[in-house]
Amino acid sequence: MNDPLWLDREAGFDRIDALGAARTPFLFVISYDKRRIFARPLAELDEDILYKIEDWRNYPVRKRTRDYTFTKHPAPFATYRTKMEQVLEEIRSGNTYLLNLTFATPIKTDLSLEEIFRYSRAKFKLYFKGQFVCFSPERFIEIEGSTIATYPMKGTIDADLPDAEATILADEKEMAEHVMIVDLMRNDLGIVGSHVRVDRFRYVDRVRAGEKDLLQVSSRISARLPDDWRDHIGSLLEHLTPAGSITGTPKRSTVEIIDRIESYDRGFYTGIFGIFDGESLRSGVMIRFVEQTPEGLVYKSGGGITLDSDPHSEYEELVDKIYLPV
Repeated sequence: MNDPLWLDREAGFDRIDALGAARTPFLFVISYDKRRIFARPLAELDEDILYKIEDWRNYPVRKRTRDYTFTKHPAPFATYRTKMEQVLEEIRSGNTYLLNLTFATPIKTDLSLEEIFRYSRAKFKLYFKGQFVCFSPERFIEIEGSTIATYPMKGTIDADLPDAEATILADEKEMAEHVMIVDLMRNDLGIVGSHVRVDRFRYVDRVRAGEKDLLQVSSRISARLPDDWRDHIGSLLEHLTPAGSITGTPKRSTVEIIDRIESYDRGFYTGIFGIFDGESLRSGVMIRFVEQTPEGLVYKSGGGITLDSDPHSEYEELVDKIYLPV
């Protein structure tokens, strides 16, 4: 195959449009900044690209047969607090209301990236050519018939805390953060569809996070698409990315602030990936993300910051999200 692995923004979304218009089943991977896009028919995928999107997968299931080592080395709390204060100053200035602040954390494990992929338990998983792996609990969009739905995930708590579910659902800060993201995603779906509605508001899922369980809060928002949406999948995805749940609101100014404050390149972390099977589309947000770098493995994680955020709680959430669900 002579086509390049990664396409730029214009060529990438054009390729996605063409594959959709031809009703060709394909995999797409879009970086956070949309500057690198992969789109290739499922029949032409290399053996070192593995995916799982709910019950769609291209590999046999294997159970972990050995113990493993895992250590993480997050940034000091003082470093996190400095970055968070910069975010809070932007909020006080009215430039953003909610911003998803993320960090890159060095980790060490005796598992390979492919082993992490094969052993991990998650609804949305991607292993890409030894470059990175993600094992995400978060859907991005799904399209069945002419209905598009998105599932923003905002709000995390240790499931072992007393009355954890009631606590996070009653938390005013978490409620405000979730409402802002739901409103943002309603607006995003309104760009590409009509009859936008919130079908489920703030429901709770349990996610295994290493040695502990986390509760995470999501909502379901849907809209109706034009009947010819399969001819314009690339254009649709360009309008909807980056995902609101991993940027903040308002999206444009918040993305600009993220670029200034975060001191590293997100790359494919917080991008999206998905499958079009010729009729329907499913996709996930690339969180819970491990990347191979020249210096070793790096795990990228973060959380939403609002004016009411507590630095210690937000730092603890960031660290709790650094785990291998195997």
